[in-house]
Amino acid sequence: MIPSPAPAAIIQLDAAAKSYVLRGGSPFPALRGISLRIAAGDYVAVLGKSGSGKSTLLNLIAGLDRPTSGGVQVAGADLTRLSENQLALWRGRNLGVVFQFFQLLPTLTIAENILLAMDFVGKIPKAARWARAHELVERVGLADQAAKLPSTLSGGQQQRAAIARALANDPPVILADEPTGNLDTETAADIDALFHRLKTEGKTLLIVTHDASLARGAHRLIRLKDGCIAADDVQIPVLA
Repeated sequence: MIPSPAPAAIIQLDAAAKSYVLRGGSPFPALRGISLRIAAGDYVAVLGKSGSGKSTLLNLIAGLDRPTSGGVQVAGADLTRLSENQLALWRGRNLGVVFQFFQLLPTLTIAENILLAMDFVGKIPKAARWARAHELVERVGLADQAAKLPSTLSGGQQQRAAIARALANDPPVILADEPTGNLDTETAADIDALFHRLKTEGKTLLIVTHDASLARGAHRLIRLKDGCIAADDVQIPVLA
């Protein structure tokens, strides 16, 4: 029997390394030649202690930082070859990024925050944007909060709104940096369930987290230590 070919990688790092120069002029290696393949539709959690390289890995995949050496390819693009302007447009079309502290614009309503993400990229037809914004807030359970400012929402509601904004341009890849770090256990479980629904819809998810419960829900667990991959395991996900 001929084995099925491995699914194509939507995220691929080839010996990607990143060093920062410290104040004294000596280099600090944040990532040490990581090679990694993530297939489309995977749900991957990345764990590690502070300083292990988690945020640096996420920044390289998001095109927010460039490797000192090695290659980074995401969603069909070689990120090392794109200019800053090209990266910004590529990011808007291909990535949804969810931050620990939400990063919602405080003077815009929840619906307007989502609409702005669509206006910036231009991927969604202009006539369809308001309807899509309201569809997304309903999808994350915030239909009655669409016209409110972020400051009037709870932390869990703001994170739901941030996920809706990340989905605004229907990106194939969702990156999340400590998405449950400021949430209580029950709300974190709701966010975990939302990520699972996105996975069933074919999205690729890469979650950097200290939350063991969130990590247990992923289908693949990568542990970083001192800028290297210490473990890379496929696991049976457990929903809270």
